[in-house]
Amino acid sequence: MAKYKDIGGSAVQFRSGAEEYAYPSPEGELFYNSSNGQFQFVGLGAGTWASGGNLNAGKARGGSAGIQTAALFFGGEISGASKSVTNELYNGTAWTEVGDLNSSRSSNFGFGVSTSAVSAGGTNPAADPPISSEVESWDGSSWTEIAEANTSRRRGGSAGTSSTSGFIFGGDNAAGTTYGIAETWNGTAWTEVANLNAVTSQQAGIGTATAALSVGGYAPPSSTRQAKNESWDGSSWTELADMNTARNGFGGAGRTTGAIVFGGDNPGGPTTVNAESWNGSSWTEVANISVASALNGGAGASNQLAINFGGINASDAAIVTTDEWTFSHAIKTVTTS
Repeated sequence: MAKYKDIGGSAVQFRSGAEEYAYPSPEGELFYNSSNGQFQFVGLGAGTWASGGNLNAGKARGGSAGIQTAALFFGGEISGASKSVTNELYNGTAWTEVGDLNSSRSSNFGFGVSTSAVSAGGTNPAADPPISSEVESWDGSSWTEIAEANTSRRRGGSAGTSSTSGFIFGGDNAAGTTYGIAETWNGTAWTEVANLNAVTSQQAGIGTATAALSVGGYAPPSSTRQAKNESWDGSSWTELADMNTARNGFGGAGRTTGAIVFGGDNPGGPTTVNAESWNGSSWTEVANISVASALNGGAGASNQLAINFGGINASDAAIVTTDEWTFSHAIKTVTTS
């Protein structure tokens, strides 16, 4: 009699319980659960958004960093489009105001985690010119001015895991120039590296300094909304599968192997509730966020745990709401009849 593993299968895993799975989730994987003496398998996954704690002040166009249970939202614009120095910290339940930036700004790049982050560039009304190359580093309690970026710009993508390892790319300036320039940060200096394949602004930046995605955004000359997706491997950019819906000015979270994007402006209207999940090779539409928004913030290290916050609605009013994304797989038991 043929054995399962000899006809295309593999050895059945032995586990002590129905464990949670991080991305990439092995949907369909069969295992023996020694805690209940049953053969079980990992069912299809499903994601949902749940309401989290509101921001202390509605805000859009800020820099963001962190994960679902420990996120930062710094700079940006509050009511009346005034530039902000505020910095709020999310603990998985509520937002708390913490140390302000040294200079007010919006449309700034942001990367890192809640205890070690960077705000770079953006629009600073006190600077001359107002599109800034200024950079500040967050140590968990205060911001410190550090080495400036090589190119002054705003509204680009960013990625990185700490205040000593980050990456910024794309963006634009007040004169209408859109950039493909990319710069890496090592904690001491900024270094220009290979440009994006297409100049882009208002895209979502996702990932780390050596493995990142630049998703969507605007591209000249007609400022057309994009669905394109480029992947950075630490030395060059490669075009990958496009999103299902072109958009700009939206939030994103995750890594190159699993990411999620949400909100933004798209051709169908000024703001959207649409969200899409990336599995490393293609995009799939998933459950919508609670409020149609654009210029919103996002944080998270995967397409299974993420957070969406702030932005503006269709009336250009700043949003205070927070949405938390979770993705889980049902564990199914093998039965006979």
